Amino acid sequence: MKRTLSLIVILIIGIQLGKAQQRPQYTQYIFNSYLLNPALSGIENYTDVKVGYRSQWTGLEGAPVTGYLSVNAPIGNRFIQGDATAFPASGGLNPSSRLYTQQYQAAEPHHGVGLTVVSDKTGPITQTNIDATYAYHLGLSSTLNLSVGVSAGFSHNVLNTSMITTADPSDPILNNLDNNQWKPDLGIGVWAYSSNYFIGVSAQQIFPQNMYITSNYNTYQNKTVPHYFLTGGFKVFLSDDVTLIPSIMVKYIKPVPTTYDINMKLSFLDKLWIGGSYRHNDSYAALAGFNLSSFVNVGYSYDFTTSALNTVSNGTHEIVIGILLNNRYKVSSAQHTF
Repeated sequence: MKRTLSLIVILIIGIQLGKAQQRPQYTQYIFNSYLLNPALSGIENYTDVKVGYRSQWTGLEGAPVTGYLSVNAPIGNRFIQGDATAFPASGGLNPSSRLYTQQYQAAEPHHGVGLTVVSDKTGPITQTNIDATYAYHLGLSSTLNLSVGVSAGFSHNVLNTSMITTADPSDPILNNLDNNQWKPDLGIGVWAYSSNYFIGVSAQQIFPQNMYITSNYNTYQNKTVPHYFLTGGFKVFLSDDVTLIPSIMVKYIKPVPTTYDINMKLSFLDKLWIGGSYRHNDSYAALAGFNLSSFVNVGYSYDFTTSALNTVSNGTHEIVIGILLNNRYKVSSAQHTF
């Protein structure tokens, strides 16, 4: 039975999902690396809440739109009641300062738990991942911690058939689409962190799942594939309170070519930061953020598309709002991530 071009395109997209990136990408991953690595669960001495929104390739109909909520917190009496990570009620030292590095001590061993909810919509396809996370942090030395984490939950995949048009409205393919699926989701990660550097390795959707779009005549199959991430960064002190933080993320998704992001972040007095980012063969971006108080901070980025899509895309907007709950030491920004 004849199908219109729009249906063919959708099916091709579904098939190609098995050969390309299937999880959202983030320009401000440095602001919330927890989204990529569950080992960061409970890394800070407060409840870290972040809400993010990303509109990719604006101006292109059906382009990806991503929204997320993440929450994570430490557990364990020694960690909550005060230890090497505790700070005076005034908020302590600027974590991007040279003096903070000189006085830094590793966190006491502790547990961390969290939750992420990520919804990503591209055209008629919406994928929502709901995952609980757990991590254990231990001290390798007086200034170095290592954490190991796991995330587990479900992926909900929906194909909106109302956005599909066929030559024949009664086409039986519309009645046989497997367009609402729940699949298990699992990820793992390792994170090493000190006062002036970090490095992490993680994997998402490590158990591949078969995804089907079926009709009476054909079966179109695509398969989820694991996503692997290597991230790292360090501090370069330009003055006592001005710090340059270069970082990199390498992403491997078989069978597509390995990609990487290079970032530069310049932090001023723990109040303001600006930066730039380059994503290989895709885009470059400008970033800025403010630590408004000991309760809220905000980051914004704009991506300039350099791929072939730049003829139809007006760029990508991304905003992240952070909320610091149970912040008993009144810190105004993250102390162990940067």
